[in-house]
Amino acid sequence: MGKFKSVFDIIGPVMIGPSSSHTAGAARIGRVARNLFDREPKWVQIHLFGSFARTHKGHGTDEAIVGGLLDFDTDNQEIIRSLEISKERGIQIQFIEEEKDAEHPNTAKIVMGDDDGQIEVTGISIGGGNIEIIGLNGYELHISGEHSAILVLHHDRFGVIANVTNLLSKNRINIGQMEVARKEKGKISLMTIEVDHNISNELMKEISQLENVVNVTRIVN
Repeated sequence: MGKFKSVFDIIGPVMIGPSSSHTAGAARIGRVARNLFDREPKWVQIHLFGSFARTHKGHGTDEAIVGGLLDFDTDNQEIIRSLEISKERGIQIQFIEEEKDAEHPNTAKIVMGDDDGQIEVTGISIGGGNIEIIGLNGYELHISGEHSAILVLHHDRFGVIANVTNLLSKNRINIGQMEVARKEKGKISLMTIEVDHNISNELMKEISQLENVVNVTRIVN
């Protein structure tokens, strides 16, 4: 995966669209969702809340999110053609303007999939092109997309967290932030770890082979 351009941490002349929250932030939400799905989807439902729902067409939020889903970098001029490009590629896109407000006014929930599975990602645009991913498949989490991260789906068992963090320590990977979310005690939990360095394919494989680990996904900075 390519890097997000730091120019979208500020409002600058190369920004596509009139609003950093509605364009740069929206594009980043879409691109992180694509990163987590790890491939181009066949269909996408984009639920828009609050300000996103009311102004998405005028501010280019719809084009920005789809551009991110197409894995366009945030300053890629093709973003303005993203709806047309997605149609050319046969991706079914549906926008749903939610009447109820979310906790944050600039909220998007992206549900996408293909024949092999689907994913649900909820993100908010907090201003200046900055975002936070607050939900993944029903789990609550808090990741900015600014840093590399790994998401470890695992059985809620003793020692799993220690095994993962010990393996990171062994490979000299520093943890910037970490949290664990679970829907029910003793079932499946989600470990979210933001790190200072990208995680190699080899280390990803080692983590995936740890006892009680179900799946490992990464966000590459």
